[in-house]
Amino acid sequence: AVIAIYDDNFSDFRYLDMLVSHSVRILVWGLLSCLCHQTDGSGINHAHQLRLPQADFVRALARRSLTPKREKRALSRIILFNKPFQVLSQFTDSEASDNAPRATLANFLSAPGFRAAGRLDYDSEGLLILTDDGRLQQRIANPKHKRWKTYWAQVEGEITDLALQQLCDGILLKDGLTRPARCRRIVVPQIWPRNPPVRYRASIPDCWLELKIQEGRNRQVRRMTAAVGFPVLRLIRTTIGEWQIKSLAPGEHVILDV
Repeated sequence: AVIAIYDDNFSDFRYLDMLVSHSVRILVWGLLSCLCHQTDGSGINHAHQLRLPQADFVRALARRSLTPKREKRALSRIILFNKPFQVLSQFTDSEASDNAPRATLANFLSAPGFRAAGRLDYDSEGLLILTDDGRLQQRIANPKHKRWKTYWAQVEGEITDLALQQLCDGILLKDGLTRPARCRRIVVPQIWPRNPPVRYRASIPDCWLELKIQEGRNRQVRRMTAAVGFPVLRLIRTTIGEWQIKSLAPGEHVILDV
């Protein structure tokens, strides 16, 4: 390697990295340091005999060999969970009562280090995302990132076109005007039966809506449909951003690397 430095015909130093091992690079660096300051009896420094760009190249190689490689960041993990009806979207019940204990996430999965990214009401069903990454949790839950969330809502009555348009334009609630949404009437979806079932009343019809919002206010979908005269009977969240509930049955979950 040292001979190559002095050889005027050796011009392609891209291959030098393949010719020397880790230890030889360090040795070359040390020899160069000595050679660059070597003098003869006359006291004249001969550092000019070295081709400095080549010497700098070898020093760079040595520095690179001494620089620790950064470890690749471990992937974050998320849990897609189909939350059943009347289950809290947390692992403990801070308001637990001996007379009326409520089911929590702990009844369905064990996930130390995971926290819910956003919430889903106790009386709502469907997709709940948990993650072990605090930053990812904020990106999923914070409304400023404007992730679309899709809900299927069974409402009381046959919804009108006017009400659908009002939901799309935004509803003035007590905490302000909602962002524009996407709303349409859908046929009865092929989904799991709820336990306990929705109370059936023959005298009052019902229908299903698909509602997509970019916010996460407390009980927002229920308040929106009630404001236009069609209260929710059953509410299921099916998607959050790119994540979908797909074929997960109530109480089932899947773990993904992201």
